[in-house]
Amino acid sequence: MQIDHLIDDKKTKRGLFARIRGNFLAGLIIVAPIGLTFWLIWTVVGWVDGWVWPFVPRAYHPEELINHFFHTEGSPPITVNVRGIGVVVFLVFTILVGWIGKGILGRSFLRWGERIVDRMPVVRSIYNGVKQIAETVFSQRDTSFDKACLVEYPRPGIWAIAFVSTNAKGEIHTKLSDEDGEIATVFLPTTPNPTSGFLLFLPRSDIKELDMTVEDAAKLVISAGLVYPNDKPASQLSK
Repeated sequence: MQIDHLIDDKKTKRGLFARIRGNFLAGLIIVAPIGLTFWLIWTVVGWVDGWVWPFVPRAYHPEELINHFFHTEGSPPITVNVRGIGVVVFLVFTILVGWIGKGILGRSFLRWGERIVDRMPVVRSIYNGVKQIAETVFSQRDTSFDKACLVEYPRPGIWAIAFVSTNAKGEIHTKLSDEDGEIATVFLPTTPNPTSGFLLFLPRSDIKELDMTVEDAAKLVISAGLVYPNDKPASQLSK
C-alpha cells in the first residue's frame, strides 16, 4: 500500500510539473513576440534619441524637467539592485500569462490584440516574424515533421526519402488544392547533409508514407542507405 501511495504521489508531481511546464511554454509563445517587438521598437527609438538629444539643450531633457518639477535637483538617485528577483518575477508572470492565454478569455483577448497589430505596418512585420520564431522554438512537439515518406524525385520511377511537415496553407493551398485535392508540405533532404534540401508541395496521393520513425529515416539519409531501421541490412528487410 505504501509503494502504491508513493507511485501515486510521483505521478501527481509529474502531472503538476508537466502542467506548469506547459503553461510556461505557452506563456513564452505569448510573451516573447510581444516583449521582443517592444524591445526592438524601444531599441530603435533609443538609437534615434541618441542622435537627436545631443542637439537639444540640457535644460529641456525629460529627466531635467522631472527633477525640476519635483524639486529633486542635486539629490542622490535611489537605486535598488537585487539580483535574481527579476528572474523569479519573470517566471511567475510568464506561467500566469500562459495559463490565462490557454483559456477562452485569453485567446479572445489575444485575437483582438493581434487584429489591432495587423493594422500597424511596421509593428505587424516585427510581431508576426517574432511570433513564428517563438512558436517554432518553444513548441512542445517532439519533432518538426509528422511522418517520413517516399516521393518520386527527381523524375517518375526514382524514389527519395522525404519528410511530411504540414498541409499546405494560405495562397499555396488555395491555388493547388482545387486541382489535386489535399496538398502536403514536404521537405526533401540531401545526403549526407540533411539540413539542406528542397521544399516540395505535393498531392497526398503522390506520397507513400513510411512506418519508420522520422529519426530512423534521418539516419537512413545521413548514412547514404547504410543504416536501416533497427540496424537491419536492406537484404533482410526485403525478404
